Amino acid sequence: MRSWQGDGIFYGADYNPEQWPEQTWAEDVELMRRAGVNLVSVGIFSWALLEPAPGRFEFGWLDRALDLLHDGGVRVDLATATASPPPWLARAHPETLPRRADGAILWPGGRQAYCPSSPIFRERSLALVEAVAGRYAEHPAVVMWHVSNELGCHNVHCYCDVSAEAFRRWLRERHGDLDGLNDAWGTAFWSQRYGDWAEINPPRTAPTFANPTQQLDFLRFSSDEQRAQLRAEREVLGRLVRQPVTTNFMIGTGIKYLDYHSWASDVDVVANDHYLTAADPQAHVGLALSADHTRGVAGGDPWLLMEHSTSAVNWQPRNVAKTPGQLRRNSLAHVARGADGVLFFQWRASRAGAEKFHSALVPHAGPETKVFREVCQLGADLKALAEVRGSRVDAEVAILFDFEAWWGIELDSHPSVDVHYIDRLAAMYGALWRAGVTADIVHPSTDLSGYRLVVAPTLYLVRDADADALRRYVEQGGTALVTYFSGIVDEHDHIRLGGYPGAFRELLGVRTEEFFPLREGERINLDDGSTVDVWTEWLHPAGAEVLASYADGPLPGVAALTRNQVGAGTAWYVGTRLDDAATDRLVARLVTESGVRPAAAAPTGVEVVRRRADDHSWLFVINHTDADARLAVTGTELLGGARCDGELVVSAGEVAVLREQPAAEAD
Repeated sequence: MRSWQGDGIFYGADYNPEQWPEQTWAEDVELMRRAGVNLVSVGIFSWALLEPAPGRFEFGWLDRALDLLHDGGVRVDLATATASPPPWLARAHPETLPRRADGAILWPGGRQAYCPSSPIFRERSLALVEAVAGRYAEHPAVVMWHVSNELGCHNVHCYCDVSAEAFRRWLRERHGDLDGLNDAWGTAFWSQRYGDWAEINPPRTAPTFANPTQQLDFLRFSSDEQRAQLRAEREVLGRLVRQPVTTNFMIGTGIKYLDYHSWASDVDVVANDHYLTAADPQAHVGLALSADHTRGVAGGDPWLLMEHSTSAVNWQPRNVAKTPGQLRRNSLAHVARGADGVLFFQWRASRAGAEKFHSALVPHAGPETKVFREVCQLGADLKALAEVRGSRVDAEVAILFDFEAWWGIELDSHPSVDVHYIDRLAAMYGALWRAGVTADIVHPSTDLSGYRLVVAPTLYLVRDADADALRRYVEQGGTALVTYFSGIVDEHDHIRLGGYPGAFRELLGVRTEEFFPLREGERINLDDGSTVDVWTEWLHPAGAEVLASYADGPLPGVAALTRNQVGAGTAWYVGTRLDDAATDRLVARLVTESGVRPAAAAPTGVEVVRRRADDHSWLFVINHTDADARLAVTGTELLGGARCDGELVVSAGEVAVLREQPAAEAD
């Protein structure tokens, strides 16, 4: 992997000089210097300007922009510019356009109007990469390369004939022969058995439910096709440039169908885009979840926040502006959770186009604004935090996350439409966040030995090796929690017979004979006073201790919460959907039993995270409340420079970063 970090924390934005008269560029660079911006992403959506006709390249404007940025001391993350093809490509080759499952063509006029399996798109896009990389490989401003942009954001699935043939090739590689495919897809059901590869298509619109394993394999294929574009562009760059290569993932922004855990090895730095959900008053908890998941994809290494917003976005139903101080809290929360770079979309708010109402570092109203003043303050903050660069985040809890389990659990024809993959993930994560406990969000194949507690929320689809790894973790002294509708199927979406929860039945010491999902809005009680909804199941203890049972509902007296001793550790099972208060109580018990420690004792609503390098550590304290917070800590507060001897006061809505005093010095 090529080294990507500079001498401090990267700070900047997408910069689109081609959208502005050239006489504004010098002002842009001067404002960047004023704000402390040291890295900008350039050229992301510039294919039509760089190659206005097939094979005719015009680089003059980009030459001048890069030279100006270099002269101003601003480094560049240069894009391959393949994110959205120019109109001439679709006109010359309409077969490159993507199709929906119902056959409708998705036309140019937005962005990403291409079939990801199209060999013509691949050829033309790689020719562009070759031209751009060949010209700018040694440009002194360029310190990083940016493949495409948000791959698969709008065109992750294509059902055209080109995609169908690519899907068949992918299936041959995965299953070997038709017997293997028919077995994996269970085609004896509904007379679906295939006798020729040509009979197989993507799961296009059908009279009723499509084969679930066919759907699952198509989702895998589609993620792999997007990854193939990343890898193809990376291969070209690998031949021509020496700088590190990245692309921007979209972890935690509602993007479901891209398996980023499998993509991480294809980039030198994991980069992510994240935008708050404006309708969620606790959106800062979702931000933390996204950051912790990005760090999990990065294997615990520092990562780069490629995009977030200074204030409102433009694409939600109600685009709420950020309140004073929120930009700072949001940005430094990402840094607290492992980001060594903080970038935004975009530098200057657009005056035209679909994103003209998206906030930017320089708003439509110009630099004499709340937003730009906060942008300048953040630049100073990040400069003060330069010493944190390269450190890693302390986390004693792992939450298991598998994109394929997400895809599988939300296929059609399941016991309840109210069971959603992200639901229990967010609930368990939120309880840990409120307890001040940091969690890594990791793939089930990750080495779990360094964690005190592992949580597996609704891990519907699980491979044998990953289920075995969780069992070994518990046997060796770990504490694990598994929630309902976990371990149900194998990687082919075939039921694990013998009783639920399938792969985890022996680990948990329970056996469920039947699911009893609840009706819409139905709520029932447990005998410990908890309230539950959505899900119950007819569970029989098979060695596990019963901690709570249903007090009413369809299964009065049946166990709902259990605990099983396995080797030197314990495995907990919650077979119903607990309310928030009960989830908090359960997580508190798990934290205590496992010996997990919060980063610091802090009031509810005050976010505390620790980063560490060798014998140095830094405590980030982000106060999301309306009251001052007091913490019993000692060290030097980096954002203000003050010495803290025993008590740190963080004002309402403010942020503090404490370089903690090493234990040897404290003695």
